[in-house]
Amino acid sequence: MSEEKKDLGDKAEEAFDKAKEAAEEAKEAAKEFKEDVKDAFDPKNPESGKTVAIIAHLTLIGWIIAIIMNSSNKTELGSFYIRQVLGIILVGFVLGIIPVVNLVGWIFPLILWIISLVGAINGNQKPVFWVGEYFQNWFKNL
Repeated sequence: MSEEKKDLGDKAEEAFDKAKEAAEEAKEAAKEFKEDVKDAFDPKNPESGKTVAIIAHLTLIGWIIAIIMNSSNKTELGSFYIRQVLGIILVGFVLGIIPVVNLVGWIFPLILWIISLVGAINGNQKPVFWVGEYFQNWFKNL
């Protein structure tokens, strides 16, 4: 039986060594991931504002997530598109509740949203026509 215990002890030691190696690999992978994520949401990184800007265009929930993301690391591009998307949502809501202009009330904001999304994807701060400058002034606290 002592031979079986010795074999069992050797196998346990091997398993421990393998687990230790796997833990070290996981630790290194976690460090790399942390650096990647840190760069993605760093305000000095122009891509971080672009991420927030694109997420702001993904429904009302995406807009709320973008506000939360932008509150910890404010970027100019992210804030610009958060204000712009809020304005587009409000225009769509107001025009949508007016019975006579209901159909146009949803087409116009859709066009504004598409133009805004293209600008966000390109990383440009281009306000939408007619109302974009107003949105930036009205919601400058965001």
